[in-house]
Amino acid sequence: MTAGAAAAPPNSTRAAILIPFFVVTLIWGSTWLVIRDQIAVVPPSWSVAYRFAVAGVAMAAWALVRRDSFRFDARGYAFATAIAVSQFCFNFNFVYRAEHYITSGLVAVVFALLLIPNAGFARVFLGQRMGRQLLAGSAVAMGGVALLFLHEARTDPHGPASSLTGIAWTLAAILSASSANVLQATETAKRYPMASTLAIAMLLGAALDAGLAWMLTGPPVIEPRWGYVAGIVYLGLAASALAFPLYFSIIRVIGPAKAAYSSVIVPVIAMLLSTLFEGYRWSPLAVGGAVLVGVGLVIALRARRPAAQTSARRPSR
Repeated sequence: MTAGAAAAPPNSTRAAILIPFFVVTLIWGSTWLVIRDQIAVVPPSWSVAYRFAVAGVAMAAWALVRRDSFRFDARGYAFATAIAVSQFCFNFNFVYRAEHYITSGLVAVVFALLLIPNAGFARVFLGQRMGRQLLAGSAVAMGGVALLFLHEARTDPHGPASSLTGIAWTLAAILSASSANVLQATETAKRYPMASTLAIAMLLGAALDAGLAWMLTGPPVIEPRWGYVAGIVYLGLAASALAFPLYFSIIRVIGPAKAAYSSVIVPVIAMLLSTLFEGYRWSPLAVGGAVLVGVGLVIALRARRPAAQTSARRPSR
């Protein structure tokens, strides 16, 4: 290895990763406000079904434009089904239900813990280790998340029982999302075109969501309000059809642990947007937590041992 190669920056600090990373983070940081508006009248599972029906159609159209094949073997369809169940059914149904019990800010902060199962599953199933710098950055960031959690828990208007229920739903969502994240880092994921894979997964997820919604709440319910419809379109197109391909591409390059830092930054973005649109007031705890999260992000993303390189040393399973 040459000196120039040794000094090359890690993949996670290159523009090809940083730009989509922050695009995804900005989009997902805005979704918590939109999701809260989606659950006022329409049952959560129906809102999730509408979202991924829109996203699936958009992804299918993009796959056709790219001329990506939809002819998968049994393994490919099984992979798309696993993503549909874990990411586009369980994960989002759990998140939407969590917001019935706790504030969107608290859900976003708890979801920052995605970093932990992502790192653990990547170590167990992919053989990817977290280097010392990534561990240090994660420790700093989790300290910031703890401060944000304490702030949000203090301001949450719900009682202890309701809060525990909401946190439990969020933790279930985290485990579901983490499973899908790690699946995207496997060699199996790279064998099939991402656009057509996600189109199948989103449409199948929408069908599963609709079936679950009908079973739990009855026939379809739609709120004929401009804000609700616009929210479905935004969540379907920007937060799903655009954000998920970008995010999963990031996972394949830098690994699930580093990619999960988007969930660590999301609550800070959500709080900034709430400041602009809802008059959110920052407390010393919130400011301290946001600063620690930012410092941890910088430390972690500058780690010179990308997870993808670590996993390359081991044979695929």
